[in-house]
Amino acid sequence: MLMELLIMINACKIASACRVTALIPCFPYARQDKKDKSRAPISAKLVANMLSVAGADHIITMDLHASQIQGFFDIPVDNLYAEPAVIKWIKENIQDWRNSCIVSPDAGGAKRVTSMADRLNVDFALIHKERKRANEVASMVLVGDVKDQVAILLDDMADTCGTFCHAAEKLIEAGASKVYAICTHGIFSGPAITRINESVFEAVVVTNTIPQEERQKQAPKIQCIDISIILAEAVRRTHNGESVSYLFSHVPL
Repeated sequence: MLMELLIMINACKIASACRVTALIPCFPYARQDKKDKSRAPISAKLVANMLSVAGADHIITMDLHASQIQGFFDIPVDNLYAEPAVIKWIKENIQDWRNSCIVSPDAGGAKRVTSMADRLNVDFALIHKERKRANEVASMVLVGDVKDQVAILLDDMADTCGTFCHAAEKLIEAGASKVYAICTHGIFSGPAITRINESVFEAVVVTNTIPQEERQKQAPKIQCIDISIILAEAVRRTHNGESVSYLFSHVPL
């Protein structure tokens, strides 16, 4: 997919397009944004270089794993947020949302969770986890109180769902009445679907930055928020030279 995108950008550029905007809902290799150990590649920077060299003049993406990835580019990058659409979904679909607690499954997502909790005017908590190795969690400690509340687990990406399911069990143990999982990018690789089907979640809610139709057939708990209207409005505003800032906090009507 990435190679096809680069070829299409280059094809437009050599056909004398005056401007090429790349719309990338889920930025590839976004998790490899730093050297966490010696000799590790910074693949997100490589992707940024490839897009620039291919001829992209503007990038529109959603919920980057690390906002600093925007600094890898020397061209404008609009990092849109799924937060307004998620808040709308919570208010429309979780009946008892005023008695809820927004929970981050790791310390890295604390900023995202506090922002959401502030906008909904509810409590927040976080789970401290220690990993044995990649995609394998050793232990979890809940920081905060979720007793008799609806716990909403919030993250930017769900891959194998090991952390999500482990965290949900921890929240039920801590007295949460219901547990929902909400994330922007539903990758769902490996045993993710099986884990979701066997989990204690009321629903696992993802946006359609990655198509989810097939996975929804396999796992009835997966629900989808359509963010195409946000991306479409961002394209329209960019093309007409209007401000995109409105979309950071509102869902277009």
